[in-house]
Amino acid sequence: MGRRKKIKSFETEEAKKENLEKFSKEEKKRAIKFLTPPEEGMKYVILIGDGMGDFILKELNWKTPLEVAITPGMDFIASWGEIGWCQTIPSGLHPGSDVAIMGLLGYPPEKKYTGRGPIEAASKGLVLKPEDVAYRCNLVTLKFEGKDLIMEDYSAGHISTEEAIELIESINRYAGTDKIEIVPGKSYRHILIWRGGSGGLTTYPPHDLLGKNIWFAFEAYNEEPYLKEFIIKAIEILEKHPINLKRKSQNKPPANAIWPWGQGRTPELESFEKIWKLKGAVISAVDLVKGLAILAGLTFIEVPGATGYLDTNYEGKVDYGIEALKEHDLVVIHVEAPDEVSHEGSLELKIKAINEFDRRVVRYFLERIVEITDKYRILVCCDHLTPISIRTHSSKPVPWAIFDSVRNREKKKDLNFCEKTAYNSPIFFKSGPELLSYFLMREPLNLEES
Repeated sequence: MGRRKKIKSFETEEAKKENLEKFSKEEKKRAIKFLTPPEEGMKYVILIGDGMGDFILKELNWKTPLEVAITPGMDFIASWGEIGWCQTIPSGLHPGSDVAIMGLLGYPPEKKYTGRGPIEAASKGLVLKPEDVAYRCNLVTLKFEGKDLIMEDYSAGHISTEEAIELIESINRYAGTDKIEIVPGKSYRHILIWRGGSGGLTTYPPHDLLGKNIWFAFEAYNEEPYLKEFIIKAIEILEKHPINLKRKSQNKPPANAIWPWGQGRTPELESFEKIWKLKGAVISAVDLVKGLAILAGLTFIEVPGATGYLDTNYEGKVDYGIEALKEHDLVVIHVEAPDEVSHEGSLELKIKAINEFDRRVVRYFLERIVEITDKYRILVCCDHLTPISIRTHSSKPVPWAIFDSVRNREKKKDLNFCEKTAYNSPIFFKSGPELLSYFLMREPLNLEES
């Protein structure tokens, strides 16, 4: 067998010129003609560990959390199937789960993405008029350090949903109008609806501002006095609210401010089933994933105990996913925990979250799926990197691996599912839609020189 050739794309003229010119005509044909119709009766499973990917860390002897985590489930998929890498964040777009997962569901974000807010609004069944704008709205903890205003916590200490709802109701009661209000969500995540409002502001995700002086970001709201006035009134209400006074007495971060961001108007997505001729379902604890499912016409399945954090009901997501596959062709399971603890900057918890994802989602799914079918494909990936060192998202490519129960009958080699292994693979996709297309209608690539 000869050495492998690395391919960066299969479509663009630039990619062909840069990466395929060394191939013979026969090899080029094999590299480009890899799509075939999905097999009848095949079940498809996508398992997303949000933010699992990372950079190498000195404290891990220049390895990543994925490299040192205990992941026999994902390692099995990489070793018996295929592993590669994918650019899920298009150039010029913010590296968020909204952008990345939209792409992984087959919709090009550079054409379809309008903002995070309207996606999460869809998750709550909110129907916006064309002139309405939806913002994602966090309950956050701000504090003064001298003259600096610091973003101390983007989640107000992962405030409970019960506390958050009471705070939001107070804001609406005393500051809301017929034009602007906040729709309660889970924990710190909520939706601000501005009817007939502006979507042209420059706003900043609060998790990108942790520990920073945020006056520049806060003053950006000056461009829209109506919204800024609402924010100021909300802060005044929150500062004096009994819930926050109690949280302070218990040394918990108070939810002393709202932070609107990710605004936009409702995007138009074609039906997933119409495009792919597959009936799909989605399982997640995160509103933006639910919103994408609803906009794409996919079935969204609520799982009791799914929290979006380390204490989520991992096994429950798998159990509901297995049940869904009896009536659906495809199931997507999204687990938020690795991303959340990455934003917290906890290396120990990130490794734990990856271990839990592998043990209680990937391995458990592999064990259970054989109960209903022997024809299935599993794609495991992260949507974006969330490096511990920067505590926010990165636009770097993500690792993925695919196992096909029909075609992958022999182990190729012992591989670790991690960034290093993925980046050394010859299989690279320049977008999420390209990866999904390969996953749903694929033949094994043969890029070996004879």
